[in-house]
Amino acid sequence: MARKAEARIESSDEGRRLVDWLERRFTYLDAAGWERAIEAGRLLVDGERSEAGRVLRTGEIVSFDTGDEPEPEVDSRYEVLHADQDFLVLDKPPLLPCHPGGRFFDNSLSRLLAGRYGWVHIATRLDRETSGLVLACRTRVAAAHIQAESDAGRMRKTYYALVHGEFPSSARAEGFLSRDLESLVRKKRRFTEERPDQPCESCATNFALVHRGANAAGGAFAADGASAAGGVLSLVRCLPETGRSHQIRASLLALGFPILGDKLYGTDEGAFLRFCEGGLTAEDEARLGLPFQALHCGELSFVDREGRSRRYSAPPPSAWPAFARARA
Repeated sequence: MARKAEARIESSDEGRRLVDWLERRFTYLDAAGWERAIEAGRLLVDGERSEAGRVLRTGEIVSFDTGDEPEPEVDSRYEVLHADQDFLVLDKPPLLPCHPGGRFFDNSLSRLLAGRYGWVHIATRLDRETSGLVLACRTRVAAAHIQAESDAGRMRKTYYALVHGEFPSSARAEGFLSRDLESLVRKKRRFTEERPDQPCESCATNFALVHRGANAAGGAFAADGASAAGGVLSLVRCLPETGRSHQIRASLLALGFPILGDKLYGTDEGAFLRFCEGGLTAEDEARLGLPFQALHCGELSFVDREGRSRRYSAPPPSAWPAFARARA
């Protein structure tokens, strides 16, 4: 049975060309692949066929035929931390995509929520492998309010990352994100302090060391907090001032502290290519240390429509080493 997915154009994407938005949002096809899908009529904008160069506007609905191939299994055990008539606050496990895309459709958080609650809009999207707090809106009025809060910079999210190396007490990464032209992976981005000579986005993130030290996790971790690949692990608090795609992961890599378990922005991007081909080796798994990237949205705060401050927190997944879970 063919499946159809929908995505709403947010204000941050207004003015983008349809094909550029598709390639950036759904990276399993390149621009040429999306152009073929558009020409074949698989992509509709507000229910009508469109051109690849169409300039998108806020609120438009892009729908597409995702095909009928079997979906991979996911961890669907999300936790509802709060629910009211306007919002859902959720703790998402790693390895669960927020939205349909690629090989995932019904096995996505938005589809699981729709089956339980009806219409929902995920306001704070996380990457598939990133765990932690997600805010979903249950009404379009609530969604518009949260979008306005986010646009005004009043939405606050704190992430925790477990990285390779002895992280300093604090660091700041302010600069630009652009496509990593040296990478074989087209969706990979590079952080640079100087503006590159290609399309880019400005970004800024503040980092603070939380802890380095012993853990009792065993398995891929030594008693002194070292990973199986050698070296020390540091738990880092990440406070993004902007909300760019892959911002934290690319910034930490540029600083010299890749995230544990990160196949793309870790110590060897070849692991990502082998993962896509279903061929991760035992050496890859030992080097990665975790089956997912150790990046977690641990704190979330916003102001609701009645002017009340909402604050939520959630610990990292149980698969993280004990010393990191205890300190986050």
